[in-house]
Amino acid sequence: MTDPSTLIAWITLALVAAVAFLLERRRHARARRLVAAVEESGRQEEAPSIHPRIDVAKCIGCGSCVEACPEGDALVVADGRARLIRPSHCVGHGRCEQVCPTGALTLVFGTAERGVTVPLLDENLQTSVPGIHAAGELSGFGLIRTAVSQGVRAAERLASSMGSTGRTNGGPDIAIIGAGPAGLAAALACRERGISHVVLDQEGLGGSILHYPRRKLVLTAPVRLPVVGEMNFREVDKESLLAFWQDAVRRARIEIRAPRRVVAIDREDRAFRIRTPEGDVHARGVILAVGRRGTPRRLGVSGEDGANVAYRLLEPEPFAGRRVLVVGGGNSAIEAALALLDAGARTRLAHRGDSFTRLADANQRRLDRAVQSRTLEVHLKTQIRRIEPAEVTLDVEGRTCRLENDDVFIFAGGELPTAFLERLGVATTTYFGEPPRPPAAGKAA
Repeated sequence: MTDPSTLIAWITLALVAAVAFLLERRRHARARRLVAAVEESGRQEEAPSIHPRIDVAKCIGCGSCVEACPEGDALVVADGRARLIRPSHCVGHGRCEQVCPTGALTLVFGTAERGVTVPLLDENLQTSVPGIHAAGELSGFGLIRTAVSQGVRAAERLASSMGSTGRTNGGPDIAIIGAGPAGLAAALACRERGISHVVLDQEGLGGSILHYPRRKLVLTAPVRLPVVGEMNFREVDKESLLAFWQDAVRRARIEIRAPRRVVAIDREDRAFRIRTPEGDVHARGVILAVGRRGTPRRLGVSGEDGANVAYRLLEPEPFAGRRVLVVGGGNSAIEAALALLDAGARTRLAHRGDSFTRLADANQRRLDRAVQSRTLEVHLKTQIRRIEPAEVTLDVEGRTCRLENDDVFIFAGGELPTAFLERLGVATTTYFGEPPRPPAAGKAA
């Protein structure tokens, strides 16, 4: 007769195995649905940052890359092979490449069809224009930790190259363009080394994170900041991260001039003249930490310059009871529309596409619930034709439609700073699904 304890142990093992089998089966079924949805849409996402390319001949479908990826459904395992289905979620962690046991993943910029243009940098992050360095998202790496380390490195290298010669026209030693993670880190490094500097930004402290909706979680990793010490975050909401940076700026006495949009940078003798509509700044060196969003992309329609049009949402509560149109089909647009809806705004969402195909799972679920409950009015296949103080004219599937409306939020992405780099004379290179090439020592290559 079988011992009762042994029988219980076997039953327990059988139940655990059955549950594990069902969970694995469910995971694979979900992965196949995600892949099918992406393929059915016929649209290929563009990865703004470095992302993995998968060699299916080497992939064994172990799922290590999926487990290591912190972004959620960027990678899945379907039909025994890893698949990158949401490259727009990649921000350059590189964990997937590190944990792959067969070397099937290689981090690359762009795809064979869609190139990604980045400035040519040497090993010191200097561009092809001596005295102008670049750091952070502009170089193609979106991770906050990487932006911080590059900002520090660019400032230290630029400061070391200046020697002891005096300033020009009473200006700072270094002008830092951009007040995101890379720009702030560069400013803190300058402060630590006693290098005079100024930070210019067209919006303010925070960079791309300013465009995030309230309470959005930001993934990062612990990293040391000059002057203020350890930034010991792994997952932090937008408000907490901005508060940490604001405290760092206060403690280190960092000067941030905003809004200051840099329209040109001219070489003058051994210095630079940084031109903004609010006045010029003269500096001996420049660090470009502008990110890849660049200037918010405009729709090019009448009324877009009105006081009732904005390109980011900071606080939804003031719009309670107002008629608000959100334009866009990405995560930022959806998150803004839902935040406005929660705050009591009478919210509509307009998207030029016929569906939403690049949303995070949580956003997709919330959007579906809002549409099903009819609390959010969605207009697909829609083009904005005219914006007026109390009305918006739309083209909805070829039909002209006029809506009474108070405020418009436009989330159409950003214009990449490629033209700006070209005007500066900064050489660039375009990658088509290629790993980053190592720089040539001593020169941008």
